Amino acid sequence: MRTILVAVAIVTLLCASAGRAQTTSGAGVGASAGASGSASAAASADAGSEAGPVKGAHEIEIWSGGGPSIVGGIPNLGVWNAGMRYGWVLTGLHGPGVLRGRFETGVDVAPIFWVFQPGGTAYGLAIVPSVLKWDFATRGRVVPYFDVDGSVLLTTRDTPPGVSHVNFTPSMALGAHFLQRKYNFSAEFRFLHISDASLTHYNPGINTVEVRVGVGLFTHSK
Repeated sequence: MRTILVAVAIVTLLCASAGRAQTTSGAGVGASAGASGSASAAASADAGSEAGPVKGAHEIEIWSGGGPSIVGGIPNLGVWNAGMRYGWVLTGLHGPGVLRGRFETGVDVAPIFWVFQPGGTAYGLAIVPSVLKWDFATRGRVVPYFDVDGSVLLTTRDTPPGVSHVNFTPSMALGAHFLQRKYNFSAEFRFLHISDASLTHYNPGINTVEVRVGVGLFTHSK
């Protein structure tokens, strides 16, 4: 838990630092631009970074992550997974203050979903049919985000042991995209629950906290 809190603090500090840099830069531009007009400023803000999310953009990302089980479920297990995301940024900027951002939806496919458990590793495949993601307004070269999703998980062994080959994995994540010239790197902290939703009488569930990293890009319409 101490590691998780330290990691969250690091991401928060990075985002805050980028935000301060953007604010300083914006003040200088505003002073030199003078009467360029609020309409032009609004259009520029909605356009965002060249490499970041804007309305109509598609996100393509390859990611991988893992972590241990935590309290609230079966202890002493571990998870590692890897997959790909395809997303659609549906809106421009909306919302007040620090909550201002864009809504994105997408799908994830994780052909690698391994659960390290007593009796042997369970090898699985997970499909996320609907990702609900909020991309906060770009701060310098950083795009913080929050997402919630849920997948169907199919494994070669009962997961947890003696329970079921079919499970569901609701999860939520807090992370950030770090924009480069074309591509971006992402890092996030994700809470993930594994459960068969009481399809079986015995359903203890697994709670995990993952650290995920990824590389991808937002494609923009010409």
